[in-house]
Amino acid sequence: MTTTLPPAALSTPPVPDPVRRPEPSDPVGSSLPPQRLTYYLPGTALTILAVVLLGFVVHLTVISHLQYARNQQTAFADFRADLARGTAPVGQTQVEYVDGVAGQEHVVDPGTPVAVLRIPAIDLQTVVVSGTSGETLRQGPGHRRDTVLPGQPGTSVLLGRKGAYGAPFRDLDLLLPGDEIVVVTGQGEHTYRVLGVRRAGDPVPAPLTDGDGRLTLVTADGPRYLPQDLLRVDADLVSEPQPAPPRRFGAAALPASEQAQAGDDAAWTPLMLWCQALFLAGLAVAYLRARWGGWQAWICGLPVFAALGFAATDQIARLLPNLL
Repeated sequence: MTTTLPPAALSTPPVPDPVRRPEPSDPVGSSLPPQRLTYYLPGTALTILAVVLLGFVVHLTVISHLQYARNQQTAFADFRADLARGTAPVGQTQVEYVDGVAGQEHVVDPGTPVAVLRIPAIDLQTVVVSGTSGETLRQGPGHRRDTVLPGQPGTSVLLGRKGAYGAPFRDLDLLLPGDEIVVVTGQGEHTYRVLGVRRAGDPVPAPLTDGDGRLTLVTADGPRYLPQDLLRVDADLVSEPQPAPPRRFGAAALPASEQAQAGDDAAWTPLMLWCQALFLAGLAVAYLRARWGGWQAWICGLPVFAALGFAATDQIARLLPNLL
């Protein structure tokens, strides 16, 4: 018996259409969903802000002390070389020597080492530099440029930090009357005896008589990173006074940034530039995060944020009181 198949069974079964793949010019797969980028931008911004704030705390409490140690090593080597050559500054101006030949006289540049300060009672030895701005005091205590240098007749004023950048003057409040202070300058070694520690409202020591010398050390009073007022230590010169060169300028010539507890307004411009760089880096990381994924983007972005954040926090520190 012969079986006859229906015509439909003899036809070829339909072949399914292949899956369509986007062409290279197809926008599908090559563009980012706007909602993903919008979602990642706030999170990236908050992460950057947290990193900068954390970096600022680390900068003040750790990195600034490392910078101070490095700057002190350099300043000590430079000052020792100046003492050996006999070219250490002894006044507001100094003569520039080129190949052993005296050149023009000019005002001592801020940051130039001018003395070594030793206070055995608080185990302090530090290089003193010229100038008292926040930028200068990152290197060490600064000599107020409108006063005489230590060892000369008159009152010499030194400012130093209490909390950040080595905090060289953090223990000044521990000094007692009679403690010895030794200062080495281009005119030799000079010895002072402490009169006492003076805070706001305390009586001022009696005025000096002609030919006598006094040293006043100034720092912040209060918690280390929350200065409230000024603390001063007065000490009288007990060694032989050295001659003082003529004065070329007074207190009125000093910029506002060199006053006690002043900030450095010159830091605003570089700070704005570094913040713009951080903003652009944040946009780039948010884009890469939406396109590549979280951990891939942060592996590329964290080193950049670390470098930019360090530069920005360094400028923020310049805006803070110079005795912090």
